[in-house]
Amino acid sequence: MEGIKISKMSHADILQVWAIGKRCFTTPWQLSSFKYELCNRDAILRVAVFDNEIAGYVCVRSILDMTHVLDLAVMPGYRRMGIGSMLIGNALQELRRSNTGASLITLEVRESNIAAVKLYEGLGFKETGRRRGYYQKPREDAVIMELDMKADNSHRTSL
Repeated sequence: MEGIKISKMSHADILQVWAIGKRCFTTPWQLSSFKYELCNRDAILRVAVFDNEIAGYVCVRSILDMTHVLDLAVMPGYRRMGIGSMLIGNALQELRRSNTGASLITLEVRESNIAAVKLYEGLGFKETGRRRGYYQKPREDAVIMELDMKADNSHRTSL
């Protein structure tokens, strides 16, 4: 989307990012979680900015050869514009650049969040399992999805 800029999340962004999480999720991250991840050298945190306003964010962290998408949110007025794909794509590019050795990217998503499942599928993620009762408010199963960074994912939508 034209006019969207993806940049590293900074401490100055935290309150806006936290507000987005509270707006988008029934059980959002605590402010302290964002602060912790900002100081974690194995974390990749990005914001999508449009007209000087944060439209979305992503938090990703690597541990050895595995990477987990911890949190991704896009403000309701900015959804279905490709911002989620841009955020994940930027994080994946950073993973490749940093050469962390991460070969597997995992995430959980509410089974009822069909739009998010489709987004991840379009990026090459595949469903690999379920976590029963993983989410609260309302109680719901999580779909576990994975992306093999070493596999041929040429069918995915562009990052």
